[in-house]
Amino acid sequence: MTTAREFMNLLDAKLATRADAARAIDAVYKFVLSGEGGGTWTVSLKSDVLGVAEADAPAECTIGLAASDFVEMFEGKANGQQLFFAGKLSIEGDMQLALKLKQLTELLQG
Repeated sequence: MTTAREFMNLLDAKLATRADAARAIDAVYKFVLSGEGGGTWTVSLKSDVLGVAEADAPAECTIGLAASDFVEMFEGKANGQQLFFAGKLSIEGDMQLALKLKQLTELLQG
């Protein structure tokens, strides 16, 4: 099974190859992942700063969920909206940016 850290490393690499698509999202996300393999990552999709850092930094939208649910979401096995309504995914900050999470998952799959 792929870990959350491996997905974040993959996302960081994809940002370098799909920079225009990433910058189109124009947001800074923080992922606070609990449980085994969890941690806190900041994903910047801004034109001046593009990348993933394992750090607790300011973000426009903070997403909280279990590391296992994060992996399933980015593998396409779980839907972010379903996780939210099941109480497994929390959102702090800009809800409009939370709706752009699908674009972020597509960066990994593209």
